[in-house]
Amino acid sequence: MGKTAKRNGLTIVITGASSGFGKGAARRLAEEGANLVLAARRTALLEELAEECGENTLVVTADVSLEADVAKIVKEALKRFGHIDVWINNAAVGAIGPFTEVPAEDITRAVHINVLGTMFGSHFALRHFQERKSGILINVGSIAGKVPFPYYTPYSMTKFAVNGLSAALQQEMELGGYDGIHVCTLHPWATDTPWFEHTANYTGHAAEMKPMDDPQEVVDAMIGLIDNPQKNVDVGGKSSAAAISRKLMPGVAEKMNAKQVQKVIREAPPAPYTSGSLYHPMAGGTEVSGGVRERMEREGRG
Repeated sequence: MGKTAKRNGLTIVITGASSGFGKGAARRLAEEGANLVLAARRTALLEELAEECGENTLVVTADVSLEADVAKIVKEALKRFGHIDVWINNAAVGAIGPFTEVPAEDITRAVHINVLGTMFGSHFALRHFQERKSGILINVGSIAGKVPFPYYTPYSMTKFAVNGLSAALQQEMELGGYDGIHVCTLHPWATDTPWFEHTANYTGHAAEMKPMDDPQEVVDAMIGLIDNPQKNVDVGGKSSAAAISRKLMPGVAEKMNAKQVQKVIREAPPAPYTSGSLYHPMAGGTEVSGGVRERMEREGRG
């Protein structure tokens, strides 16, 4: 790929880099000359992406729910590049369906990946940033972490936790006088990535959402935070509108959102129960886009 020198010397860790936002960001940042540390469970996909991104790319196979694996990301990154400038906590999974239908172990696993994984990444990244007195931590949240999403309850719960973690860490950095350290949180709307293919699904219907955003919007916002760090970014008009509506009319906004989520689930085609990629990575869903909008268009439901 053609490269520029815009980010030469900048070392960026991306978790969940084997597909979705992480893969899209890796491609863009490689084009701009960054040193990349790509982490996920699907080693083969990371190695393919590393070949595409170039020689300044390091692959680390890791399950972010395990503290030792996240510590390994740091160790390998420092061994190869000497420092970390940006850490993007992007890895996340879903578990959807009526709360009482989702197995408790699946909910627990989602908490381990989404909450503990973000916590471990934040912990190690900020310790390193404090030593250097600079750095950017980007936590990928969700509009579902600001507005409750019924039937996405385990996911919504974990993203509310990520939002709280980021807010508290922002205050700690300010109180500690770490002016060069930024804690940022992205809040995307439902986005057409492989997340919907990978989610644990106990709705009895295909996992999808209407309307959906293009993943490139989130990739652009993510990379924008490297150039212009902000505490919170609602990605796209739908996320902004949902957040504002909930702030101004919380009861009305939540009821409308709940009815829309229920309607979309009921109208989706039948699908068997699945634990998705919670416990084991899936072979499918390897690109930035999940192809959900295209499928719905083919089925006449776009």
